[in-house]
Formats: sequence, structure tokens, C-alpha cells
Amino acid sequence: MQLYVERGFEQTTVAEIAKRAGLTARTFFRYFADKREVLFAGSADLQEHLMRALEAAPNSASPMQVVSAVLDAAATALGQHREHSRQRHSVINTNAELRERELIKLASLSAALAEGLRRRGVPEPDASLTAETGIVVLRIAFERWVSEPHGADLSQTMRTTLDRLKTVTTAR
Repeated sequence: MQLYVERGFEQTTVAEIAKRAGLTARTFFRYFADKREVLFAGSADLQEHLMRALEAAPNSASPMQVVSAVLDAAATALGQHREHSRQRHSVINTNAELRERELIKLASLSAALAEGLRRRGVPEPDASLTAETGIVVLRIAFERWVSEPHGADLSQTMRTTLDRLKTVTTAR
């Protein structure tokens, strides 16, 4: 990550990344398909973590209560290293290809959440609408959290953002 911050994503080579990590380029490619994967390596683990939270939610929970539990799980998983997250976010925001990749990751999370809600008996379009809404809350809260280095923790920022959503959707 530090190389991306120092030199920029485009200017950083796999050879430089491998050298900084004490590896050969060949070893690097055993773990990552390309240098973008360094930034997205935890995506599958995050999705599994969120799906476990969805499955653990009480059967009596409303779709938004389930998504709220998923947002709490996301805050736990993502909220441990604000500076690393801030750096990763800034690297991604400077490159259109990386921004696209991040949006694809978020769309995959939304699709997985919608599928999990459908398995819980939530009909369409409610399942998709609730999942997409949850991902929007996640994205906006995360962006606020990384931009405020001394602000509230990610869990609180998620709850505040979800509360703001409730306020704006019930306001007349």
C-alpha cells in the first residue's frame, strides 16, 4: 500500500511491490493475479463475513434490521485500520479502473445480500431494494469515516448514516 501512496498506482510495478515485500515477482504472482489484486484481496472474505451476519440475524428481523446487522458486521471487519483504509481509498479514487473495480465489488456484495434476503423469504423487489440500500449506506458511511481521521468509529458512522437514511425517507 505504501508504494501506491508514495509513487501512485500506475507508477508502481509488480517488481517493486515484490521487492518491498521481500519476495520475487514470481512468488507475488502465486498470490495475486496482478497489482490491482493487492487492493481487493480481502473481498471474498468480506462477503463471507457479511453473509454469516445475514444468516445469523433472527428470523423475526425485518429486511432492514437484517441489513443493519450486516452493516454492523461490515463495520467490525472494515473499521479496524482507519489509516490503511484511508490510504486504500485514496489510491482507488485516483484511478478510474480501480474505482470501477470497487463498484463491481460493491455490486457483488449487493447481489449476495439480495440473494440472502430472498432465501429468508423476502420477496422481490424488496430484497434487491433493501440490499442496494444497505450497500449505499455502507459506501457513504465508509467514505465519511475515511475522510474524518478523528471522527466517530465506523460502527457509529454506519448507524448515523442509516439513521439519516431513515430520516430522509420519512420526511415529507
